[in-house]
Order: sequence, then structure tokens, then C-alpha cells
Amino acid sequence: MRYIARLTTTLAAAGALVLATSTGAQAGAIGSTPVRTFEYSVGGMTMKIPTGCLFTHIIRGSGRKLTYQNAGVDCAFVGALSSGFCNWRIDFTYADTNNRLYRTSRGATHAECKIDPMRNNSPHTLPRYGKACAHLYVNGTRRVSQCHHITK
Repeated sequence: MRYIARLTTTLAAAGALVLATSTGAQAGAIGSTPVRTFEYSVGGMTMKIPTGCLFTHIIRGSGRKLTYQNAGVDCAFVGALSSGFCNWRIDFTYADTNNRLYRTSRGATHAECKIDPMRNNSPHTLPRYGKACAHLYVNGTRRVSQCHHITK
């Protein structure tokens, strides 16, 4: 019994220390959007993306300061058996609260086929509140987007 009381006191003190040493508020968002089935042509071959893939967009930061941003595709079931996404790129876009686009961070176009395309964006501070979006392009066509609102 004495051991349990000491353990409880130690855990409570450790929890209080963690709370006392916390720094500024951090926020983040994660969201996924299903990738719809589609077909496209590469070098005369028809490629098909079946169901089972999700496009996920993650942001972390505080206020308008983004400390981490990532977007990518995860496939399962039949989607994981496909040849993947060829000639793909991921762009990040930023719009103000009136939905006016003011910045685009265009990703490189990758000629290889990947089942799990992914891109990180460098930390930066946005000039305005609004929304941050990630867009997956395959063979020059936007196939899926995922957005997060960034507010005070």
C-alpha cells in the first residue's frame, strides 16, 4: 500500500513538472481525403488507380507559424497492388480568409511511379490567416486536395 502511495505521489509530481515546463501553445491538424478511382495514360499504357488510397495532409505550428507540413498518399487493399502514381507532384497552396490564393509552393514533378508519393514543406510563417491546402497532381491533372483552416 505504501508503495502505491509513493508511486502515485511521484507520478503526480512528474505530471505537474511537465505542465509547469510547457512552452507556448501548439496546434496542429491532420486530415485525409480518399483518392477516387481514375485512369491515365503514360507512354501509351493505361494506368489505373483503384480504390483504397487516402491523401493525408498534416500541419503543425502556432498561429500563422507552420513548423511542420507534410502530405502524401497511403494505399491499402487493392490500392496497394496498383503500379502507383506516375509523373506525380504535390503542391501546397495558401489562401486568405476571403479564399484568395496568395502563395503556391509547387513541388517537383517525379517521373517515376510510386505507390506512396510524399512531400514535406519547410517551416515558414504565413502573412495571413486563411487556409493551407495540399494537392496531388498525377500526369499534370489535379486528382485530390486536402485543406486546413488556419485561424486565430
